Amino acid sequence: MKHVNNKLLMVLVMLMSGFGYIVSCTHDNSFPPPAASTGFVATRGTNVHLPGNMTATNPNEWKLDKTHSSTLWSTPYVGAAGLLTGRFNQFGMHDVTTAKMISYVTAGQPLLDSSWAFYENEPAKTYFNGYVQINTSNTGEPGRDAGCNVGGMGTTAIVAGTQNLTVTNLAKIKTTKVEFDPLSNDYIVTLTLTWQGKLTAPLTTTIVGKLKYISKSNIGGTYDVFGLQLKFQFNCRDYGITSTSIADKIDIECNMNFNNK
Repeated sequence: MKHVNNKLLMVLVMLMSGFGYIVSCTHDNSFPPPAASTGFVATRGTNVHLPGNMTATNPNEWKLDKTHSSTLWSTPYVGAAGLLTGRFNQFGMHDVTTAKMISYVTAGQPLLDSSWAFYENEPAKTYFNGYVQINTSNTGEPGRDAGCNVGGMGTTAIVAGTQNLTVTNLAKIKTTKVEFDPLSNDYIVTLTLTWQGKLTAPLTTTIVGKLKYISKSNIGGTYDVFGLQLKFQFNCRDYGITSTSIADKIDIECNMNFNNK
């Protein structure tokens, strides 16, 4: 009798073990553990920056800090290993309409830097307009800046005491779309570039660039700052530039810093 009971116990143990195995397999197949995510996860905030009337001492109105901003260019020096580089000394953030494309007798900004808005988490509301004065290209070599650069880019020499925003000396950008970059916290920007160069009339081309937001921070407990960095590339041959010393593609980097002083 004891022998029979032992055999019966063994059979029951085997049946229970098999049932447990079946249950565990069914559980695994029905509810697989979630796969680990390897995609980028954005960490954007909700900051909104607007120029308003750019009133001094109004902390809700952001002003371009031109002194600490820059518009840089670079291109390979054809036939050599190094880059040709420079900056534009005069630039701004204004929608320069045809009526405003004149020379201004002033040493400061000829137009308010107020044609922009930035929404950190709503890129569809973000926009900006910008311009450079072509004849203020500064390579650090005066002979080149006042010589071949002026003629090669189809503009005129600087006139002391004026800001030249005429058609032959003005390159303008205007955003048409700003959207999230799916691979980073940055933004993809579609914009137009309008410039006459050595053509007989201004040409507008569409370019895609990348915008980086340097988040708002406080300086000494007295005012806030933030930055926008825009990078894009264009083909200078589209604008009639034929110099054999430079490559077709010109890289542009705009580093714009703002404060609410």
